Amino acid sequence: MRIDIRWAGGNADLDRKFAAELVALTPDVILATASPTVAALQGASRSVPIVFAHAVDPVGAGFVDSLSRPGGNATGFVLFEYSISAKWLELLKEVAPSVTRVAVLRDAAAAAGTGQFGAIQSVSSSFGVELRPVNVREPTEIERGVSAFAGSANGGLIVTASPLITTHRDLIIALAARHKLPAIYYDRFFANAGGLISYGTDIVDQYRRAAGYVDRILKGEKPADLPVQAPTKFELVINLKTAKALGLAVPTSMLAHAAEVIE
Repeated sequence: MRIDIRWAGGNADLDRKFAAELVALTPDVILATASPTVAALQGASRSVPIVFAHAVDPVGAGFVDSLSRPGGNATGFVLFEYSISAKWLELLKEVAPSVTRVAVLRDAAAAAGTGQFGAIQSVSSSFGVELRPVNVREPTEIERGVSAFAGSANGGLIVTASPLITTHRDLIIALAARHKLPAIYYDRFFANAGGLISYGTDIVDQYRRAAGYVDRILKGEKPADLPVQAPTKFELVINLKTAKALGLAVPTSMLAHAAEVIE
């Protein structure tokens, strides 16, 4: 087996360039990561089989006709439903009850960024929280937006899912620490790197399941016939060291439900 790898790091131009390169190699199947990669690959080919490991809203993005019958050259696994975004606000309020203002870091250029913000916005009034979107197109914009938001009291952060946010994760974690902002993130590697808490899909499990689809396609099955599947494993990770630095006492109920507690 030959495996060719490309990594665009959230750069849309590189996504398109690498998608064209991989399609030109006429592979038997392409394993894709997030939605921007799938979009670039389908822009390059509507015939090469594609398996995505964690796309957000693949029907809305036009990658598949439906979850049960994808109908085209792509199938795979959903990262989460938008409803999980409301859960992020609930958990943030649980760990930091004094928060009344929340900055939502999002990629406004992506449909998923808008969808996640909309889900948070739909429940913000019930939690008594005022929201402010902060776009993540470049580091200076992130730093400027977070720093301006942190000028008033009782603030917190929700860091939504996007390749750009993953690229700038070190900056975002550092800004949250510098401005003493309680923050919740969509993936455990943020908590492992010093973020307060994370709640999201078990990404490693997603890739294991995607490998199963790659195997089935190599054995002759078609993406059009393999249903898009929802995640089955979610994990809450809590960084107690960061909680202590912020002066927060994590409720025992949260600790009891955590997949990992970092001390």
